[in-house]
Amino acid sequence: MPQSSPRHAAADLLAFARSLLCAAGMPEDKAQGVADILVEGDLLGHTTHGLQLLPSYLREVESGSMRVEGAPEVIRETPATLTWNGRRLPGPWLVLQAMEAAAAKAQQCGTGTVVIRQSHHIACLAAFHRRATDRGLMMILASSDANSASVAPFGGLDAVFTPNPISIGIPKSGDAIVTDISTSATTNGLTKRLHDEGGRLPAAWVIDGHGQPTDDPSVLFREPKGTILPLGGLDSGHKGYGLSLTVEALTGGLAGFGRADPKQGWGATVFLQILDPQAFAGRADFVRQMDAVAAQCHASRPARAGRPVRLPGEKGFALAREQQAQGVALHAGILEALQPWAQKLGVAMPRS
Repeated sequence: MPQSSPRHAAADLLAFARSLLCAAGMPEDKAQGVADILVEGDLLGHTTHGLQLLPSYLREVESGSMRVEGAPEVIRETPATLTWNGRRLPGPWLVLQAMEAAAAKAQQCGTGTVVIRQSHHIACLAAFHRRATDRGLMMILASSDANSASVAPFGGLDAVFTPNPISIGIPKSGDAIVTDISTSATTNGLTKRLHDEGGRLPAAWVIDGHGQPTDDPSVLFREPKGTILPLGGLDSGHKGYGLSLTVEALTGGLAGFGRADPKQGWGATVFLQILDPQAFAGRADFVRQMDAVAAQCHASRPARAGRPVRLPGEKGFALAREQQAQGVALHAGILEALQPWAQKLGVAMPRS
């Protein structure tokens, strides 16, 4: 992927994003949470779900589609579960609040689960996990967006799902294991970026409106519209299809709000579960087991010389450390898209 040449201190990008959101009318605590997660996404290399989202978030705040005042409404609560109406408040901030609520329940019950209906978009799922795994907690996070559909069920041509990501953070010695996968072959963010840039996907991850596989993302934007394939593609996409349905059940099903209801605009329905290993066999044994599995994965002979086996999240954590030290290399066009907002809101652009 092309990148702009200048690097920016992560602290400067964080202050810039926070200032833009505050200037747009978001209270400081919410702006801080949203900015933290967006910049963390770029640090980890998830460049379609970092600051690239900020212009869209600012438009949503300006239009009133992303609400900025108040707190989520409690729909139902038990000792181990909590259901919120997110009231279309900023998604990253809502998830951070839900993590604290779920962790408190996990301390009492061993597990705590929060589901959120009518959240706004929640950005990069992988960006949340370190806050749980650093405390020795395991977290499962999934989201769907009933407002749109770009992924067809396996064997179909008509889209039903969004990419429906699911992410899991697993503590161990050193860096955690963090998986962050879409249940589709690719994401809306990447296909939109490549379409805008005139690029191609790495493989035939989409089908056109006639069911022909292709690596050309433009088929998603012309009639008859194509769709993104489920994870596994034409060969084993029934697996991704099953995972998509699972995420729909965890999000829309448990939250009681989803594809059976009228659309309310770009947003998310969220499932978040935290598990405390101490309540099971104990944290020490949990870490011992996961360290052993990790060591065995690392010891597996590489299928390609010079490309040792990595654990999920390992590359992102290494990149984050490198970018914290040397500056963040943003994807080309991200700051350019934010410059009009900086001028409009009277916020200085970050130094390079």
